[in-house]
Amino acid sequence: MGSFDLPHTSSFKGGSETFLRNVFENILQTYLRKNPTAKTIWELVQSVDNEKICYDHFVFQTLKVNGYGIDSLSSFFMDYGYKVGGKLDFPKKNVRVLWLSPPVIYVPNEGHGLGNEPLPRLVIAELLVDELSRESQEIIQKYLKPEGSKQAVLSSTLGSLIWEKPTSSDFKQLAKESEFAAWVLIHGYTMNHLAFSVHQLKHRFSDINCIKKDLEEKEFELNSDGGILKVSEDGLLLQVSTISETLAVEFSDGVTETIPASYIEFTQRLVLPEFKDLHYDQIKEYHRRDGFDFDNAKNILEGARFNSNV
Repeated sequence: MGSFDLPHTSSFKGGSETFLRNVFENILQTYLRKNPTAKTIWELVQSVDNEKICYDHFVFQTLKVNGYGIDSLSSFFMDYGYKVGGKLDFPKKNVRVLWLSPPVIYVPNEGHGLGNEPLPRLVIAELLVDELSRESQEIIQKYLKPEGSKQAVLSSTLGSLIWEKPTSSDFKQLAKESEFAAWVLIHGYTMNHLAFSVHQLKHRFSDINCIKKDLEEKEFELNSDGGILKVSEDGLLLQVSTISETLAVEFSDGVTETIPASYIEFTQRLVLPEFKDLHYDQIKEYHRRDGFDFDNAKNILEGARFNSNV
């Protein structure tokens, strides 16, 4: 990613937009390197769309203990102009979610990669560790040392754990109570999944129904919880996602297990009713449905890992 000059004022509070985009690019490349199926789909989208890819959101999972929760990631991005967009709570899963809207930036008519297109929303989930059993809390506390949370963003870009790799027995025991906790313990702050912004894609991938058909024809395994095409209550937010691929991982005790990794999603935001008469060329991002839907998010979260062996 090359540097570039911004011809218009942005809402960045500090630092360089180029630096932030490079952070995202490294997070993206780490995610693609660790998830072969996601990379295959990403390359398919890129080949169809002439390298112009826009992202709706990036998703991260964290553990709320010793400062390792949402704040360990959100504080960095909010320094660069991200703002709180909304919250979702999943009490049955002991999970809380915060999503951040990107800063306002100048966006030219054409953009490629993560070079100058709109920045993605960020979705950061945290597991309320205090709500888990004492045994699970002790496993997590054994690995997450105080002060390590300060390196959360660096961990995301490098794809490296801040803590020591867990044993297979600790991972399995934790997974019995919370797959979320076990996933974070072995994958750390690697991006959990990304979502393409469908309405900003071109050709056949500019419609989510065409994407669904295309992925099914190519025999990618799709998340069917709540239906393969997940539709928000207001009908304006449409989402399709794969299930997590599984990868062989060697734990610190030398045991190799096949465990869930990450998945990939497509999100289409329809134009709000009050702007339905606008000409297509006049429609901006703020004319479309923003935010997220509880049921859609719940089904994506719960259906992504049904093929787990743990």
